[in-house]
Amino acid sequence: MPQITAVTVEDVRFPTSLTADGSDAMNKDGDYSAAYVILHTDGVDGAGAPLAGHGLTFTIGRGNDIVAAAAVHQAQLLVGLDVATMAADMGAVYRLLTSDSQLRWLGPEKGVVHLSLAAVLNASWDLVARVADKPLWRLLVDMSPEQLVDIADLRYLSDALTRDEALAILRAKESTKATRLAELDRTGYPAYTTSAGWLGYGDDKLRRLCQEAVDTGYGYVKLKVGANLDDDIRRCAIAREILGPDRNLMIDANQVWDVGQAIDWVTALAQFTPLWIEEPTSPDDILGHAAVRRAVAPIGVATGEHCHNRVMFKQLFQAEAIDFCQLDTGRLASINEIVAVLLLAAKFDVPVCPHAGGVGLCEMVQHVSVLDYVAISGDLTNRVTEFVDHLHEHFTDPCIIRDTGSGSGYVLPSQPGYSTRMRQESVALYRFPDGHYWGATDPTTVSSPEAAYVIAGGKATPAGR
Repeated sequence: MPQITAVTVEDVRFPTSLTADGSDAMNKDGDYSAAYVILHTDGVDGAGAPLAGHGLTFTIGRGNDIVAAAAVHQAQLLVGLDVATMAADMGAVYRLLTSDSQLRWLGPEKGVVHLSLAAVLNASWDLVARVADKPLWRLLVDMSPEQLVDIADLRYLSDALTRDEALAILRAKESTKATRLAELDRTGYPAYTTSAGWLGYGDDKLRRLCQEAVDTGYGYVKLKVGANLDDDIRRCAIAREILGPDRNLMIDANQVWDVGQAIDWVTALAQFTPLWIEEPTSPDDILGHAAVRRAVAPIGVATGEHCHNRVMFKQLFQAEAIDFCQLDTGRLASINEIVAVLLLAAKFDVPVCPHAGGVGLCEMVQHVSVLDYVAISGDLTNRVTEFVDHLHEHFTDPCIIRDTGSGSGYVLPSQPGYSTRMRQESVALYRFPDGHYWGATDPTTVSSPEAAYVIAGGKATPAGR
């Protein structure tokens, strides 16, 4: 079997600030970015090409280089490992990467070192799925309950979820996995769109994109709110007019409010019957989320994209602080920690609606959502996974959304791996600071026949991103 021989970590940044894609009340001018990890081996894949694992985490520009630097330190621990040995015990790989006490001190299990750990572990899972010649969701769904529990990091969770409870959750769904998988094969996994609702979009664009969402089968649309209440009332009115009374509208404040302000603001927007308010206050304020939840019901509270780790999710569940769990595949420590959170959510009966508002996140969360429904929760009630229609063209196996007649959904990924391999020409174009785009005197004149991303607006300043 092949061994890991070298590691490459790239700082890749896309100039999304030029078109206000991704803009919200907290993050007005982000350039969607990825700390992109490639684990090289001395083997070849089924097509005879060099075998490698590809993984990433998501940031929004400045500081992406810091995450990439941390990923170099972590990924070097994997050089020399036999891929077959890794595949046989990914729990051990996780423990190896989290055992560096000096790097752990910089976290622990939060911030830059956890983001970079996600990228390295995502590349590791991509590699073992490629060796198995399976999409990652299939590799995971095919595991026994014992194997899934063995890869999950259950440390610090025993007061909320024991190993025996985790096994019982998985065993209860084991005999009916094939039925649910056949259902997803027909319908796809339910999706909602945020692409219509970025805060920097004007009213005309909001109206047009909401109509396009309705026309393409979306029953769920999310809007960014929180900068100005009068603007939010006007924009929500536009969205509700287009969506009608039967489709779901969600709102997302991206952490900008104090608790009392969140309650007042959401109360003012309750006339538009939002399904949930997302990140109404500081992502670290567990009791604050619980207070908001009690005050704004029946509007649900959703959070998770900035939850550092499984322990925070445990406390959110224990405090009855959220109605929707929005775990993030670039912030948690990959599948090992994600499985633990999925099991916690199943134990507390909280639907998982993963966050995917960033480059590469949609590609990853589809695998997680399939795993959750088929092997863990066994339930689609109130479950819908985010989709943003940006930057998928930069991946060799981009996610696919289709209208199934009952709503838009993710098509089951069919190619081996975690869907995280980026196109070489995209990396060459958007590598920071010396890629063809960022290194150009006038970046707005740069284009690539392989990159469908349209560069518009004013000149970006490489030194400022």
